[in-house]
Amino acid sequence: MAEQVVAVRKNGDGDIVELKLSSGQVVNYKQAQQMAKNKEIEHVNVFMGKDHEEHLRSDADGDPTNNLGKATESLG
Repeated sequence: MAEQVVAVRKNGDGDIVELKLSSGQVVNYKQAQQMAKNKEIEHVNVFMGKDHEEHLRSDADGDPTNNLGKATESLG
């Protein structure tokens, strides 16, 4: 069973820098990107932004409760 994001930590610019997973594991943004590519995290995917960088985003499933920015808990 894949992990789910339960909390995020953002930097001063509001960018997500760490994610806490349902197992309790905390991973950095790059680790989460790789895990999403490997289908190890549910409800997220990696896309190529206009800046030609890869970014994480929530799956467009119409459920706002599982959006990355709306994680139920904050890491700080």
